[in-house]
Amino acid sequence: MRELDVVGVRVEMPSNAPMVLLREVGGTRYLPIWIGAGEASAIANAQEGVVPPRPLTHDLMVDTLATLGHRLTEIHITELDGGTFYAVLLVDGIEVSARPSDAIALALRVGSEIYCAEDVLDEAGIEIPEAEEDEVEKFREFLDQVNPDDFVTGEEPKS
Repeated sequence: MRELDVVGVRVEMPSNAPMVLLREVGGTRYLPIWIGAGEASAIANAQEGVVPPRPLTHDLMVDTLATLGHRLTEIHITELDGGTFYAVLLVDGIEVSARPSDAIALALRVGSEIYCAEDVLDEAGIEIPEAEEDEVEKFREFLDQVNPDDFVTGEEPKS
């Protein structure tokens, strides 16, 4: 098993299909998992620390586990079969089957570690060398700071 971090939720264009993007800790592989819109929202909200006024499904599960004195220690993405990812929750050492998107949403809420089977990463992981990753991050920072007025409109400057 390899530990993963959640990079974030992205939308693939042009299909507008949401995905969660995970990154191998200490490695160069990324794991994209296409998910539903509700799960994408749950993951993004957890990453941003958004707390709803009333518990949503994932929050309810976290509250239920805590109230019953149980702890979600980690999640494992265990299998990829026919394009479908499978995961388990480890609750007090007991495995509970879950969709990866739900497992990730729960893990983010309680601070659990996320692991992926090596064979799943070998099959579905995308290798991005560190140098390219640095360039992508620099470009993202540029886009965050750029102003539309910084670009020339195509007109010749007036002298």
